[in-house]
Amino acid sequence: MYSGNPDVPDDVLADVLAQVRDFVRERVVPREVEIMETDAIPADLRAAAAEMGLFGYAIPQQWGGLGLDLVQDVELAMELGYTSLSLRSMFGTNNGIAGQVLVGFGTDEQREAWLPRLAAGDVASFALTESGAGSDPAGMRTTATRDDDGGWVIEGTKQWITNAPDADLLVTFARMRPAPETGRGIGVFLVPTTADGVEVAAKDAKMGQEGSRTATVGFSGVRVGPEALVGDDGAAGYRAAMTSLARGRIHLAALAVGTAQRALDESVAFASTATQGGTVVGDFQLVQAMIAEQQTGVLAGRALVRDAARLYVTGEDRRIAPSAAKLYCTEMVGKVADLAVQVHGGTGYMREVPVERIYRDVRLMRLYEGTSEIQKLIIGGGLVRAAKDRSA
Repeated sequence: MYSGNPDVPDDVLADVLAQVRDFVRERVVPREVEIMETDAIPADLRAAAAEMGLFGYAIPQQWGGLGLDLVQDVELAMELGYTSLSLRSMFGTNNGIAGQVLVGFGTDEQREAWLPRLAAGDVASFALTESGAGSDPAGMRTTATRDDDGGWVIEGTKQWITNAPDADLLVTFARMRPAPETGRGIGVFLVPTTADGVEVAAKDAKMGQEGSRTATVGFSGVRVGPEALVGDDGAAGYRAAMTSLARGRIHLAALAVGTAQRALDESVAFASTATQGGTVVGDFQLVQAMIAEQQTGVLAGRALVRDAARLYVTGEDRRIAPSAAKLYCTEMVGKVADLAVQVHGGTGYMREVPVERIYRDVRLMRLYEGTSEIQKLIIGGGLVRAAKDRSA
């Protein structure tokens, strides 16, 4: 049973959420077109986010973060999802898949060296994805070969790495040579972007999420010391990836709910004021039906996210529920965004109209941190295996 987070009481969380809601709706929403056109988060918004502690909201307080657990994290994510998703991307990896590798698997020395910096506004990237190893890291080709001094030499290429152009730290996954006797043979290495041999390419040109910077990262003979290997043994790498991705999937599901709420609000606002042939658009029953579908999806997604977060924190389910939440909510937000464009009619297809941007932004959510197809395999395969185990 979830009994709350003693480090962040409910009244403190309520204050954090109120501040973030005000920041998002009063300061960021009015500048969404600016973010889209410049493909960048304005420096003053970045500074404000850092000052509010958003670069470390899920990092424990002992390392300078706010210390939100996942049940609280999803409430924050639903607020952040209400505006350009690139805002959350700016600090998402610090709190999510990159930062949580350090929190959950790093040594005390590694945590002390990096977590305070991340909480203060430095940026970490999660360097996992390759051209042949996306949702399933088993196909990874990047290697880390042990040298004579006990350190490692990293060779390989990662692609679509979020925040790579701005990163201070690359949390890098690589196949270990020689392979350890236990585990999947995948290690996690802390690689500063200033290390010799690290090359970050120009930022990618993407369909949406302007302002979120991703890029290909090359590792050519990159040497790191033995202290760069996360954890006490090489078996930690694959576990770190799977654990961090599962947690991140619930966060992304919550983000999708926040974006779906924004698309619904835009639809209701348009339908209640725009007219067609002298009739308010919202008076047409088929428009009301579309809005009803949107509202139902938002309510169902919010309930699922909250339940999945609770199950994760209590340890009851850290595999099936995260995948179910991500699958449903990211598919749901795609449908809600599509309906939002439909409610707006031709207006919804015009650049600078919020639902047009939302429609493009949310398409990525069904792809990153495990595609919808991968989530179905995790859910279905996991349930079947559990049934077999019970009957054995």
